[in-house]
Amino acid sequence: MSKSIKNLEKWLDKYLNFERLPQKNIFWLDTMEFLCEKFYHPEIFSRSFHIAGSKGKGSVSNMIASILDAYGKKVGLYTSPHIIDFIERISSSHNSFSDFIYEKATEELISTIENISDDELPGKRQITWFELVTLYAMLVFRHAKVDYSVFEVGLGGRLDATNVITPLISVITPIELEHTEFLGNTIEKIAFEKGGIIKNNVPVVIAKQDDLVKDVFIKIAKEKNAPIHFIDELIENIKFDYENDFMNIEIESPLFKRPIKTKMKLLGQVQVQNAALAAVSAKLAIPKITENQIEIGLAASFLPGRFEIVDSKHLGLSSMILDGAHTVRSQKFTIETFNNLFPNCKNATLLFGCALDKDVKDIAPLFKNNFSDIFLTKPGNVKQSSIKDMENAFNSVHLSYKSNEDFIESIKNAVEISKQKQTPLLVTGSFYLVSEVKKLLGV
Repeated sequence: MSKSIKNLEKWLDKYLNFERLPQKNIFWLDTMEFLCEKFYHPEIFSRSFHIAGSKGKGSVSNMIASILDAYGKKVGLYTSPHIIDFIERISSSHNSFSDFIYEKATEELISTIENISDDELPGKRQITWFELVTLYAMLVFRHAKVDYSVFEVGLGGRLDATNVITPLISVITPIELEHTEFLGNTIEKIAFEKGGIIKNNVPVVIAKQDDLVKDVFIKIAKEKNAPIHFIDELIENIKFDYENDFMNIEIESPLFKRPIKTKMKLLGQVQVQNAALAAVSAKLAIPKITENQIEIGLAASFLPGRFEIVDSKHLGLSSMILDGAHTVRSQKFTIETFNNLFPNCKNATLLFGCALDKDVKDIAPLFKNNFSDIFLTKPGNVKQSSIKDMENAFNSVHLSYKSNEDFIESIKNAVEISKQKQTPLLVTGSFYLVSEVKKLLGV
């Protein structure tokens, strides 16, 4: 990590960080609009894509950026959270930008922000960490002179800091109950917040959704005069199968001159759905993109911590899978993919840790019949969590486990058991837990 990024992270620590300390009533757009004006509107420098949703938005963002890269364009990609390095959040499609780019953007951000008085800020409210990081991404992309930028929403959509952009196309991945204390306690309320990224006259592509969610999006799109496309109406057929550590996929749509056929490093049925959403969105936004470029882009796409099969031979393990799945739906797909890769495996090892706001009561039953050794722990020190809630959830479905708030010890214990028994080890429940495993074990 460059010195300028270390300095930036230290400087950012002065500001309210929702990821570390969730709080209500800290979402608004007028601060970002004010900041964009102060910085001469970096949000409109490049043509952009905007991706919201409950699950899969990071994967879809990465895939779209990778397709744009295959199209021959310079791309900026903004996602969250990062697994190891802060700069994972703000990069090109496959690599980071030069240190010089980050340094120039850091200088511009800090020098300008420190010359803004509190009285100038809308409502005299303090700027938040995520607002500054989002603004920083826009400055990096402007200094890098990208052709396209891809922005993943942080939380919700309507009042998210990224929602100052007017994209070429808006994309919404599947919606489920999540962050209910901030986004609302019904699926319709959450859909309304996510649908807030739909802009006037800007097309929107929607992943497969419940009818209640569809109705919310249709209403918003009609009010905004935004052309709306549902993926299940555009995709005629999808096929996939596994080949070692890869997945062969085939996607048929009237948008394509021929079926999209490629081999992906991202695994699981959910990633096939994400690939279809990314491919359709890219093609609708930029009709000149070819089927071959889409195939190359999808094949090159990769994200750490999304059913990532890591090299763990140096640890003496047969297999280790890292997956940040933390909702019921995403965990179902994780187990389904695990069963496809390890059929008839009933004695695998599980290391699980989730944040306080996750639906662990409905997640726990999904681990029945697969794991003979289960370790429960905190997902690191960043997020609040409750070992007691995890224990109660696993007790309620009669799953045996060992629990320990010390995640370092839990990681070591899970690895040791998996090594002794030569069974696959699945680490899941939180990207923050995945991060701690990567840092500790060097995988």
